[in-house]
Amino acid sequence: MGSQALGLSLLLLGAICGGSFGLPSKFVKKETPWETLWGPFFFIVAILLPTTVFPFIAEGLFETCKTAGWGVMIYPVFFGFLWGLGSMTLGMSFAFIGLSLAYAINYGAQIITGGLGGFLIHNADQVAMPHGLVIVAGVAVCLGGVVVCGRAALLKSASQAAGNPQTETMPTGSRLTKGLLVAFLSGILCACYGIAFGFGGDIMDISHKQFGNPQWRTAFVVSALILWGGSVSACGYCLYKFSVNKTWATLSKPGMGKILLIALIMACLHDGAILLYGVGASKLGPIGAAVGYAIFMSFAIIVGNINGFLTGEWKDASKNSKNWIVAGIIVLMLGVSVLAGGNYMHKKYNDSLEVKTTEITQGTDPS
Repeated sequence: MGSQALGLSLLLLGAICGGSFGLPSKFVKKETPWETLWGPFFFIVAILLPTTVFPFIAEGLFETCKTAGWGVMIYPVFFGFLWGLGSMTLGMSFAFIGLSLAYAINYGAQIITGGLGGFLIHNADQVAMPHGLVIVAGVAVCLGGVVVCGRAALLKSASQAAGNPQTETMPTGSRLTKGLLVAFLSGILCACYGIAFGFGGDIMDISHKQFGNPQWRTAFVVSALILWGGSVSACGYCLYKFSVNKTWATLSKPGMGKILLIALIMACLHDGAILLYGVGASKLGPIGAAVGYAIFMSFAIIVGNINGFLTGEWKDASKNSKNWIVAGIIVLMLGVSVLAGGNYMHKKYNDSLEVKTTEITQGTDPS
């Protein structure tokens, strides 16, 4: 298998993990308090795995952090804190509106914020350039996709309530609106994971130059910092919920072993998606970041919705509402593709600047 074929396979596998990590939560009893499942999940994701597993992937991880210092680490940690808030609210949105809509709205908002947020922070002066306009256009298309998915949610709720008024499969009215807003907000905050990476260049350089890690492994040093920052907000909120709801005793009740196993599976799928994306994108060559991002996000959205359909979230929903969610997914995929093109144009622009700077420095600029 060639390098690019392997990279594509890993990206697809990563998308399956990313689009499925919330699926095991469907097998927890409805009466189980939210924090009883998501507390252990966030502990494993944000503390246990990055502290015990990531150092075996990126050699010298802790030494790299020490060398970089807080002045360099503060931004990945801070935006990681915001990512933790997003992941926590994503867990809430699963409970509010189900996997299908939560994934579509959340990932759509992630694409919008991640596609434009980092670009505006680091390259605001390039918005009016061709690649900047393409990126803005991609974000606009994705925003349209989110609106279409929201429309699907309203139609789904109305048709299910009309077809089976005794059993509401999802909230209606203000509760539905709240669920959609939570999912969208969670996507904006989750996108801070990608923004945090924009501040990790110096850390990755230290990991590469001083400890010999290849590019995809250096990313795990930054990932660890982001996840540790996220643990403060996500785990902190779960501790707050345990205290306010007085649900600490649920951790010792019969059946907790099954819940911990489910949390572990969810955590492995979550962090496995990060690992597979990093390796897969690195195998695609110079356009890996742009094309890999488009492939990963598109298929993760599809997988999340397939899981929602398979678990009966769209049972008794009208054909019209199903058509709208399919249309929303297609629009999101189109937006991701436009963003990938803009990112590729942006990379080519930066490469040309570097070449011109080198020519000027060496006195060989033909102009």
